[in-house]
Amino acid sequence: MKFDHSVKIAPSILSADFANFGAEIQAVEAQGADWIHVDVMDGHFVPNITFGPATCAAIRPHIKTVMDVHLMIAPVDPYIEAFAAAGADIITAHVEAGPHIHRTLQAIRATGAKAGLALNPGTPAEVAAPLLDMVDLICVMTVNPGFGGQKFIHSCVQKVTELREMIGDREVHIEIDGGVDQSTAPLVVAAGADVLVAGSAVFRGGSVSNPATYGDNIRAIRNAV
Repeated sequence: MKFDHSVKIAPSILSADFANFGAEIQAVEAQGADWIHVDVMDGHFVPNITFGPATCAAIRPHIKTVMDVHLMIAPVDPYIEAFAAAGADIITAHVEAGPHIHRTLQAIRATGAKAGLALNPGTPAEVAAPLLDMVDLICVMTVNPGFGGQKFIHSCVQKVTELREMIGDREVHIEIDGGVDQSTAPLVVAAGADVLVAGSAVFRGGSVSNPATYGDNIRAIRNAV
């Protein structure tokens, strides 16, 4: 993974057909996806359960771009090596998920994966300040984590602006997760984001048998920014 500031679209497989993940991933990549975003939820840190390292390992051979694994789980540390072994290129942990985020980021980097730090909507940007030299990505949640299809929280745009100023010339991506579509994408990109996680906005109306719609949706977001 080479760092660059170009806008990247990362479809979230949370909105894909769970029974057909491999084909869904191949379809969205063929239609222009830059990364594949994998939302891992535990029913404890967030009120939903999705999948774990075994699923990540199963879909890894189908991902030719970047496997971006977002851990919405607590505790995080006991599972880092398993997700790294499953092939995650980026492992993102929530600052709110445990008392020792510095140790968590160290553990992620020790596996060779890129380290991401996620901030919930109610967590201020300044929490990330002491950690900027330890992260490769900051994920700004623009909905409360746990479910897809929620409405974008507009007050989070200012957080993106603050983070971009704090990051300066460091090679750190700002990722937006939640409510990204043609109307909200331009707001966060203008504020400094460069990775856009989109679930329903990419997968809506399409299917493995009708993948062109995925391409239309991806291009619509990209053209909007």
